[in-house]
Amino acid sequence: MASSKIETFEDFARVHALLLASSGIPPPLHRQLFHKLSAETFDGGDFFRVEPCGDDPQRRLVLAAESMEKESQLFLVDHAWTFRLPDARKQLLEIPGLAQRMASLMCVDLDLASSHENGHVEPGESHGNNDTGNVAEILEQEIHNAGEKGAEGVLWLELEELNIDDAMLCSLDLSNKFPNLVALSLCGNNLQNPEAVLQEVTKLKSLRALWLNENPVLKNCDDMMDLIVKNIPRLEIYCSCLTGNFSEWALGFCGGMYGKDNPGCFNYASVSLERLTSLDLSDRCIHSLINKKFSPEEMPCLSHLNLRRNPFDKNSADDLIQLLNGFSSLHSLEVDIPGPLGKSAIEILESIPNISSLNGVSASEVLETGKHGVDSNLQPRFPQWDPDESLADRVISAMWLYLMTYRLADEEKLDETPVWYVMDELGSALRHSDMPNFRVTPFLYMPDGKLTSAISFSVLWPIQIVHQGDECTRDFLFGIGEDKQRSARLTAWFHTPEHYFMEAYEKHRQLLDSKKFTFASPCIEPSKNKSLLQDDGSALRVYTDIPQVEEFLTRPEFILTTDPKDANIIWTSMQVDDEMKKATGLTDSQYINQFPFEACLVMKHHLAETVEKALGSPEWFQPTYNLETHLSQLIGNYYARRRDGLDNLWILKPWNMARTIDTTVTGDLSAIIRLMETGPKICQKYIERPALFNGRKFDLRYIVLVRSMRPLEIFIADVFWARLANNPYSLDKSTLCEYETHFTVMNYIGRLNHMNTPDFVEEFEKEHQVKWLDIHQRIRKMIRTVFESAAAIFPDMQRSTSRAIYGVDVMLDRFFQPKLLEVTYCPDCTRACKYDTRAIVGNGETVKASDFFNYVFGCLFLNETKHVSPL
Repeated sequence: MASSKIETFEDFARVHALLLASSGIPPPLHRQLFHKLSAETFDGGDFFRVEPCGDDPQRRLVLAAESMEKESQLFLVDHAWTFRLPDARKQLLEIPGLAQRMASLMCVDLDLASSHENGHVEPGESHGNNDTGNVAEILEQEIHNAGEKGAEGVLWLELEELNIDDAMLCSLDLSNKFPNLVALSLCGNNLQNPEAVLQEVTKLKSLRALWLNENPVLKNCDDMMDLIVKNIPRLEIYCSCLTGNFSEWALGFCGGMYGKDNPGCFNYASVSLERLTSLDLSDRCIHSLINKKFSPEEMPCLSHLNLRRNPFDKNSADDLIQLLNGFSSLHSLEVDIPGPLGKSAIEILESIPNISSLNGVSASEVLETGKHGVDSNLQPRFPQWDPDESLADRVISAMWLYLMTYRLADEEKLDETPVWYVMDELGSALRHSDMPNFRVTPFLYMPDGKLTSAISFSVLWPIQIVHQGDECTRDFLFGIGEDKQRSARLTAWFHTPEHYFMEAYEKHRQLLDSKKFTFASPCIEPSKNKSLLQDDGSALRVYTDIPQVEEFLTRPEFILTTDPKDANIIWTSMQVDDEMKKATGLTDSQYINQFPFEACLVMKHHLAETVEKALGSPEWFQPTYNLETHLSQLIGNYYARRRDGLDNLWILKPWNMARTIDTTVTGDLSAIIRLMETGPKICQKYIERPALFNGRKFDLRYIVLVRSMRPLEIFIADVFWARLANNPYSLDKSTLCEYETHFTVMNYIGRLNHMNTPDFVEEFEKEHQVKWLDIHQRIRKMIRTVFESAAAIFPDMQRSTSRAIYGVDVMLDRFFQPKLLEVTYCPDCTRACKYDTRAIVGNGETVKASDFFNYVFGCLFLNETKHVSPL
């Protein structure tokens, strides 16, 4: 047999043709890639160096070579850690040195080094001056300096980090000593009593600016700002925020005209903004920019304006754009994107055509390249951890800032579970840029020509000319534009404008609150469907590809056939569409176990859309977001819950995968966003406080039989199943990746602990002192409402030749209220066909497992109701 080992470049190019084509690696570099892979050449260290980023806990990559031309070189980057998500914590705990290396690479071990090397302050040490005795000296010096300048007394006073408490503030008698004080900073002191602070500062009637930042009093009084502004009508700046009274002085301060050396004057007649060219209003908590002093007439020379991180919630986008268009000299603008001015850079530039630079990027480049998201000054997210956290926990939290992913595939199928990896120290030092000078991509090298021999690397090459000392960057969201929510997805790595996302969430919530279909109370009428049995008594021919139907459908009224064209009934696990009908010769007169548009129930994102369109946000359906379309709303909900001190655990589920494949529970917003990279998902609020059974999580599987959607004619099987987790339930972070703690489907993973339904119900009633039939009635009502919603929103679901069963999965919260998890097409009926059980509802008969498909087919095709109950 000929060897398949890669020996020549031609072998390499042939075996890796698809990988090379999809990787984006320039063809002239393919031969260089082959040679470096063959020799395992890691020569990046000869061309680059990794540097710290000042005091920030991250590193950057810098070109050490003299220069590098575009697409002239190619470098291999090793993968320091490769894993599947459920195995991450276990590997960190068990592989020697892995947690230590990852912690160092991700800069989460800094506090474990010398406290002096890392600037750590031990108790008793101090960053600032805590000597309260020098306050009087500072005041005397300020009075002396003002006298030498011939000023009208002290106008600007900074008393910061002097350990001033309430009693000392009162004793300073500032209003008598400094009656003309324009600005007062008391940052970083020990002021606690709101009444004492109000009493003293409100005596200073000429104040334009007051800073009380980092004082306990701000936490002790929620309406401190309102009380102070009410009593100091001239106050324009409070704790770095512009008040509703802001005018010339505040604008002059933000424009650099005023400060300690030039405090201005309390006489407004002397204030002029005519020569102001640059104005930084970022982080000023401005609610409205519509102000008679913020105008082209007052600032005719204004050319640069920074409006970042302000809510502007009292202004519409149209009002703001109209205002800014009035500044004919304004050419450089910094704003949040998305934000109050618009959702994208292109939208903003088209609305304000005079702008030539947006967030530091030329307008012409934005418009030519079609960049919707431009934000060169977003602040990066840095890992947060508690000092007592283990290295493994720190790495788990920080890794989403560094991870990359791919999924293996061969000629037969795609691997269901994605692979995550961390590049080595060189690769991980590549920071993000909207205008990168390098590109990096994963590459699987198969030295033996087979996937089983594959070794993963990342490949790095320059896409621009790079000079010595330049930082080397990559685009974390390469190929992802605003049509795929680029700006929102940057939230995984950067602090994006929270107020924008919270507004998007509020609008979404209000829309849901306005939706409410009213369904008539169900009236169970005699079925209008007739039995399909023919007058001559001949059996109905059934074609199926489901082994359980082949084995257990034993009634004489039905006979199996291997030819689908010959069948009266098609019962299949495959989707039957027009293409399949044409290929197999099926006709519209044959009965099929599918309803048109049933995706509105069985695909998770469509189920959420169906429920929300019909009912808004019913109590039995957890808040759910399609991450492909509603990421901004999800981020806003996350921020709102964090603001309100609510739990923030979420569960991510692929649109159309069963058995909890690629399903993750997390409270990490970066993780939620990054998990989008492994395929389309919904993100649903996790039921953190479920009802438990002997301390373990469980859910319930019901079988719903549908004869008709209009009129709605549905039944529920009298037998249902409880599915139990194997481990005791816990919300400890270390358990979130434990499948057997947070998931209940053990047919394919873990060990299946089957429990007969009557035993489960009896023990559950004793444990919780509840009546199961009360719970059952609530579940019945919920299930009917789900199908009513689908019928109302999608009236074309009805087809006279459709009959189907669906699996409906339900969980109970701690108040024993049902929560809908999902609806499943062609559900796994292994337990139904394996375990005899006594029905809890109906007539309480024992239902034989071998009869399951006999009574299912009897209900759907013969109009029988044995072992089922109408809904």
